[in-house]
Amino acid sequence: MAEHNSATNAADIPSAAQHDAPDIIQVEGMHKWYGEFHVLRDLNLSVRRGERIVICGPSGSGKSTFIRCINRLEEHQQGKIIVDGVELTDDVRQIDSVRREVGMVFQHFNLFPHLTVLENCCLAPVWVRKVPRKEAEQTAMEYLERVKIPDQAHKYPGQLSGGQQQRVAIARALCMKPKIMLFDEPTSALDPEMIKEVLDVMIELAGSGMTMLCVTHEMGFAKTVADRVIFMDGGEIVEQGPPKAFFSNPREPRTQKFLEQILQH
Repeated sequence: MAEHNSATNAADIPSAAQHDAPDIIQVEGMHKWYGEFHVLRDLNLSVRRGERIVICGPSGSGKSTFIRCINRLEEHQQGKIIVDGVELTDDVRQIDSVRREVGMVFQHFNLFPHLTVLENCCLAPVWVRKVPRKEAEQTAMEYLERVKIPDQAHKYPGQLSGGQQQRVAIARALCMKPKIMLFDEPTSALDPEMIKEVLDVMIELAGSGMTMLCVTHEMGFAKTVADRVIFMDGGEIVEQGPPKAFFSNPREPRTQKFLEQILQH
């Protein structure tokens, strides 16, 4: 796996996470099954407001399922998930309330092909937050400027490169002005030359104080941006810690083996 380095260090990106800040996400004793398959096992995690977390691990370790549970795209069967004071249960109103505050960027962009970039970005603010269209368009243009593609606003997704589509997906999520951003392997479907442009946008976003959880194999990004790196394997959180300690002195044999494999490519 190519490692995309940046001259920036995590120390250079001030974290908005306050040690005394209330937790914006609390996961307590969370389990999930697919039929007989126990995919997530007794997960416990507290995320401070403004904290930036990178989740890594081998394929099939449950990373993507875990973050998809945080906005109820996947349903957990046991334990608690509390997002900004709201517990995720079967109550549709609570699910909607959480989803309004949690932006998500997927591996495969998930843009509507029949809508322009600008229309993709305005759809949720207009329909979900009831923002007037003119205001939604103005906000969308500000975020497209921020991800450096305002000139693509009137094109359709199919006319853009993969890297540009992913930057649109990030802008679209930001247009809802979420408190939390979840990224599910946002660069894994991209060609190598497009990965850096998306990571640069995410690094800039990290500097703005957004609470971020990112599932990724980009270890250079983890070193640059993360306050904490979490390693998952077999549906469990095996190890976690600040990037410096995590990369230089991993304690668990499973973590050591994973890092040896991923960092030598």
